Amino acid sequence: MTAHAFSRRQAQPQIRRTARSLLLPLAGIALLVVGAGVFVSFVLWPTWPSRPVRLDAPALPITVANVLLDVPPAAIRAAVQRHAGPHDRIDLVFLWPSLAPPPPAGKDGAEVPADSNAPAGAVDAGQRLFVTVAGLGPVLPPAERLRTIYPRYVAAQAGAGPGGLAILPFRAATPYEGEDLVYFADNPEQFFARCTRQVGAVPGTCMHERLVDTAELTLRFPRTWLDDWRGVAAGADRLVAQLHPQAR
Repeated sequence: MTAHAFSRRQAQPQIRRTARSLLLPLAGIALLVVGAGVFVSFVLWPTWPSRPVRLDAPALPITVANVLLDVPPAAIRAAVQRHAGPHDRIDLVFLWPSLAPPPPAGKDGAEVPADSNAPAGAVDAGQRLFVTVAGLGPVLPPAERLRTIYPRYVAAQAGAGPGGLAILPFRAATPYEGEDLVYFADNPEQFFARCTRQVGAVPGTCMHERLVDTAELTLRFPRTWLDDWRGVAAGADRLVAQLHPQAR
């Protein structure tokens, strides 16, 4: 046997020992990575119950933008949002003027899908108030928009509306083209809304925004409701007190 073959035979056990010594740390690192992944998945996995919440269950404690709300499950339009805890936004619907949640689907017609783009006036316009609650984020509060943003885009002259309202059209080629700024002429911050105009058979709708701490409530309703805008404003007050009783 040559010296070269002998030295190679001696080196083989040493190589195997070296390989095993390298595999052990690599296996340990792999186990740590897998364990960290399992831990992160457990922490970030949604914690709401897999069993659907009954529509007649008591109001759910929901937070949006750190604002605590008491929300009846039957008022939540998207089933995936029907759980307690934090939400980025929630989409709601209430009967008008009672502000009660609508009955379950099948008792008064089909449920309105949460992602529907149909205007509020197109679905049982006389009885439904659609509400979105979301964080304000970088957007200015509604009253600030009224004072500083909207005046940049409106026409020069306002027309008269029902019950002391003023109607100020937005100019063409602006972000609000085709809409009107509607407000109480004597005190605009008391009530104001952005409203679309009726186009053919499509009725006009209005969007009235309220700030509740750091959350913004957006109410959507048929433009015809402006004939009783004071009732709409009072209903918005009642809805805020109903959803956020801590503000009373």
